Amino acid sequence: MLRESDFYIRRLHSLLGIIPIGLFVTQHLVVNHFATRGPDAFNTASKFMESLPFVLFLEWFVIYIPLLLHAVFGLYIAFTAKNNVKRYGTFRNWMFKLQRITGVMLVIFIAWHIYQTRFQKAIGAQEVDFDMMANILASPFFLVFYIVGVLAATFHLANGLWSFLVTWGLAQSPRSQKIVSYVTIGVFLILSVIGMQAIFAFVV
Repeated sequence: MLRESDFYIRRLHSLLGIIPIGLFVTQHLVVNHFATRGPDAFNTASKFMESLPFVLFLEWFVIYIPLLLHAVFGLYIAFTAKNNVKRYGTFRNWMFKLQRITGVMLVIFIAWHIYQTRFQKAIGAQEVDFDMMANILASPFFLVFYIVGVLAATFHLANGLWSFLVTWGLAQSPRSQKIVSYVTIGVFLILSVIGMQAIFAFVV
């Protein structure tokens, strides 16, 4: 039986996944997509984001802390959830299981991505610019790692959007849930294309 505290934590977990994390992921992919226009365009877009007022406050209270809370409780859900795809192999049950799998993958991917980029900048080792990403993705291993990581992120966000709309009562009827399924599949495809174009723009 779901305790009342768990109910509210799950609601908070769902909300954080869309606002602000989902919005940040979308913005991050769009900024990275500037790499398709060349190194100068990407560096300009990146510098603009870093020059925003109160950038440290935004990073911690809009990105890192919500992300940490979402990840911690997400891992709890992932390792306590009862997956029943063998007995009930429906589309939504598979989406439920894949949501948990990609969540665990993303904890690893995001932690390493932050270490390779923001942490390196924080210790003064290297600037986060086009050359940094080009050097990282020059490795075939990290190229595959980032492709898998970005696809996991776009799937997790799109499928999480479906769960959010259902959980918060915005898509209750079977028809509305079916429509939302098509919409979120479209979100996944669009964000995945943006992400893949950005990744391969760094492969020079």
